[in-house]
Amino acid sequence: MMNNKVIAIIPARGGSKRIPNKNIQSFAGQPIISYSIKAAQAADLFDRIVVSTDSEEIAEVAKTCGAEVPFIRPAELADDFTGTVPVLLHALNWLNEHKSAADYFCCIYATAPFVQPKHIINGFNLLKKRNATIAFSVTTFPYPIFRALKKGGDGRVEMFWPEYENSRSNDLPEAYHDAGQFYWGNTEKFIREKTLFSSNAVPVILSRCFVQDIDTPEDWETAEKMYLVLQRNKIK
Repeated sequence: MMNNKVIAIIPARGGSKRIPNKNIQSFAGQPIISYSIKAAQAADLFDRIVVSTDSEEIAEVAKTCGAEVPFIRPAELADDFTGTVPVLLHALNWLNEHKSAADYFCCIYATAPFVQPKHIINGFNLLKKRNATIAFSVTTFPYPIFRALKKGGDGRVEMFWPEYENSRSNDLPEAYHDAGQFYWGNTEKFIREKTLFSSNAVPVILSRCFVQDIDTPEDWETAEKMYLVLQRNKIK
């Protein structure tokens, strides 16, 4: 395929509070982590698909789905406050120390059942074409953020940016947010910069129909309904 080594890293810690066993709970009939693993397999880009977890139970499910779990993540990198960056740095350093250093990596979240192989491939192509540090999935806000409202100290509504009160929506710039699916990275540059929101990052723009945060049971229910509609209508 290529001389460069390309590795997928799927962070999947145990101990989720709001949704117990979140990373391996059944989603539309399959462990939710399986969707990320299968998308990585179908992209046909990766030399290895590695799951970083502190949980033996998650490790077993991940291996059953076809991923590798070559190490168990240290407990100090698996608490409620550990971000994605130190988890990726740990995995990349482990791979380097075990003679499997990656030239490029793709972090794919374990709870991303809408992730599509074609979007993963597009992200890799964009990363290389733009010579970027990071290429990550984003989508548009459904409403202009410049007309956002907040509750003031007296409980009444006010605008964040009142200067845009009379602006037409069509005249305001489109805004994007992180879609929470995947982050491609040039390993050497990422290790140097140590951030996913690099000044040398480029967006991989997804349709909103493929994006749903899953942080609460209500989010989970919404995501399953969305997924089943996409499957029924064969939208990919």
